[in-house]
Amino acid sequence: MNLDAYSYELITRLLWALGMIAAGLFLYRLANRAILARARGNRLGLESVRPGIPVLLYFTTPSCAPCKTIQRPAIQQLKQQVGEQLQVIEIDASARPEVASQWGVLSVPTTFIIDNQGRPRHINHGVATADKLLKQVHEIYSNTRI
Repeated sequence: MNLDAYSYELITRLLWALGMIAAGLFLYRLANRAILARARGNRLGLESVRPGIPVLLYFTTPSCAPCKTIQRPAIQQLKQQVGEQLQVIEIDASARPEVASQWGVLSVPTTFIIDNQGRPRHINHGVATADKLLKQVHEIYSNTRI
């Protein structure tokens, strides 16, 4: 097969682009694991948690438009589906920056799913749909039906 210079250049650029995308995804996952590991054992912001029940920890600010228009309705939908089997704690990151910093929150909305043992298991940077949050809650309750 004889490739002309243009085709070779195009394939080379495509492979570089795919490599950079793969590296970015790897680094994103690595950063999320680091944030979750750092959050293990963190009780700041969780003072009102009832033991033994999973928690959705939700960081927001009063000026966050996606928080009000998309994230909060998704959390309400999730609460309607799972009821009392999930606690939701909302933290204003602008009013409690030390809590947001301790949890590694860089932007809002950010949500954490914390299992019934108090271990952070999932983190969502940006808006997370009700379906995604429900899936994450189901994963921590793999042998319990919600």
